[in-house]
Amino acid sequence: MPVKIFIVDDHFMVIEGIKNLLSNSKEILITGYALNAKNALESIKSIKPELVLMDINLPDISGVELCKLVKKEITEIKIIGLSTFNQLAYVTSMIENGASGYLLKNSSKEEILEAIQIVMSGNQVLSPEVAKMMKSVQASMPMISRREKDVLKCICMGLTSKEISEKLFISINTVNTHRKSLMLKLNVNKTADLISNALKNEFISLSDLT
Repeated sequence: MPVKIFIVDDHFMVIEGIKNLLSNSKEILITGYALNAKNALESIKSIKPELVLMDINLPDISGVELCKLVKKEITEIKIIGLSTFNQLAYVTSMIENGASGYLLKNSSKEEILEAIQIVMSGNQVLSPEVAKMMKSVQASMPMISRREKDVLKCICMGLTSKEISEKLFISINTVNTHRKSLMLKLNVNKTADLISNALKNEFISLSDLT
């Protein structure tokens, strides 16, 4: 049975391009498309495709937010983010909100078909450029322990050393030792810079703070 696919993109030419690219494949059945998040959500709930190819930039809400909403409605649905951007923040945000993959729009027919197959088998997939970028970024990142991340999360929440000590059941001296270690690893001197660096490099995500 072919995989039922729905396309979301605010450029009709892109949708047509994807449809033409995949039209001759017996493995694919394009069940519909939408140009914005509102119509996409309504159609997806009605049509119930197995997989959605979803643009990151949409005119009403972001693809990241739409991804979250779609997964909330249909937990088993698979989503592959599509974008011209290979920035780490876009990739991680999509994955954190339920996407199973992330492809650049310059991906070939073979890459898209392979990605669909991988995702439908229950695995995650990234386009080669994105995978290479993530590997490079991760290799250059300092290693932060689980406890350091706990402390970092508390710092980003605006807690004092005393409050962190009470929340994590560790001494204030231990909190301060972790704080100094984090500043050293992230090469900063101020708490504000520590928070900024942690969020920018995604040691902590905004969802961690809610």
